[in-house]
Formats: sequence, C-alpha cells, structure tokens
Amino acid sequence: MSKIPVYFMPGLAASPAIFERIKLDESIFETHLLEWEIPNPKESLEDYALRIAKKISHENPVLIGVSFGGILVQEISKHIKARKVIIISSVRSNVEFPRRMKIGKTTKAYKLIPMKLILNIENLAKYSFGEKVNKRIKLYEKFLAVRDLNYLQWAVESIILWNRDKIDENVVHIHGDQDDVFPIKYINKCIVVKGGTHIMILNKYKWLNENLPSIILEN
Repeated sequence: MSKIPVYFMPGLAASPAIFERIKLDESIFETHLLEWEIPNPKESLEDYALRIAKKISHENPVLIGVSFGGILVQEISKHIKARKVIIISSVRSNVEFPRRMKIGKTTKAYKLIPMKLILNIENLAKYSFGEKVNKRIKLYEKFLAVRDLNYLQWAVESIILWNRDKIDENVVHIHGDQDDVFPIKYINKCIVVKGGTHIMILNKYKWLNENLPSIILEN
C-alpha cells in the first residue's frame, strides 16, 4: 500500500521547524515540509500559491497549513487536486477575520505596521513586558525563518486583502478556543481544541498527534 503524502505549510514567516513535534505514523503517512519563499515584486497570492504548488511532487496530497499557511494551502488547492485540506489556527474566509482586520482593510492601517520592529525580535523583547510575552518572543526567535522586509509587507497585505468571502465546507478547520489572533467567536464551525492558542502547533502537539491521523483518514 502506498503511503499518504502530507504536506505541511508553516505560519507567517515561520520555519518548518514548528512541526518538529508532529509525528505521524510513518507506515501510513509520508510527511513533507514546505517553506516560505521571498515573493516576486507585486506577486499576487494566487501566483505565489501556484509557485509553491510546483514544489509538491505527489498526486492527491493532504495539505495542512497553520495560520497564514492555512490561507496559502487553500489557495494552493485551486491549482492541484488535494486529497484533503486541513487548516490549523487559521480562517476559511475573510468573513472570519476579527473586526480589527476588517477595519485595517478599509483604512489601510496595515501599511503603518512597523515591519522593521517585527523583524528585530531582539529589540521587541526589550520593549515587551511580562514573562509570558518574553517566552513567546523566545519561541518566535527560534521559529522565525524569514526576516525579509518585502516578504513581511507582502504577507500582511496578502492576509488583509484576501478575497475569499465564502467558506469551502470541504476544508477541515482545527482551532483553539483561546486563539488571540483569530478569536473563535468569529469562526464558523471548526474542530475545537480546548485551551488551544494561536501557537498550539507547538504546545498542543499531543492533541494533534492523537487526532490528526483520524482527521486525515476520515472520508
């Protein structure tokens, strides 16, 4: 029996190392890690998705994306036939964006985000307060792979301006009830992970390891 190819796409600017604790049975699944690439000037999200889709060498793969990676795998699935699309800590349409993101789109406030500050995590740590924030910053430092200004500006704009306004019911959505980036009150139907935050790929990996296989295999 041939193995089921599973491709993982990390969140915004993150390295595929965020999946290091996710272990699927190697006798059934064959896992592959996708990485962010620097976008071409003025590249649309659709064109970018087509470019990343060309890195997928198996037919009918399972696509799993976290956060912005969840948005991207939905776009990739327009270009290739996927056995299943699973998103974690993400959204299935722009209707599920929190109010601040919708306002950001209308006012173009996202253009004012100081990207250089985001890139310089060490500086961010100096200005952050409390152990919880510093812990999270240490995590980001470990898992932030893309420190490129053009990529960050492109990624933030691609998220805010994402034009999908209808949910694809075939996309499986796994979401934490403590997600502070995409609050669950805006999310339409999902598999809820109790106590799961936006970074639950890192700290709820036991739940994911127990449940992902059956989620992938169910028809």
